[in-house]
Amino acid sequence: MGEDDLITGHLQELRRGTVVLACLLRLRTPDYGYALLETLDTLGFSVDANTLYPLLRRLEKQGLLTSEWNTDESRPRKFYSTSPEGEQMASALTDDWGRIDDSLRRLIRGEDS
Repeated sequence: MGEDDLITGHLQELRRGTVVLACLLRLRTPDYGYALLETLDTLGFSVDANTLYPLLRRLEKQGLLTSEWNTDESRPRKFYSTSPEGEQMASALTDDWGRIDDSLRRLIRGEDS
């Protein structure tokens, strides 16, 4: 395995959990999958559609998202939104993210305690 592959693998691992949190936060306002994909990409979360759609289904199955079909337009779209349970999860993940970010920043500055 080359160094680039090693870095890529670790970056994917690091981003995996952040994408869950990003989806829960972004879907506080209902949106459909493709628009979410574009928004996440614009915000710097590069997610493949083959990763995002299964993630949305999993979060829905876990009760963290709800969905609803919009058939008002010529092409039906499934809109997702964060459920109350998803809000609780987003809050818990955001709190933990803050602690992790603080700890990493201290390590970067060379502070051990």
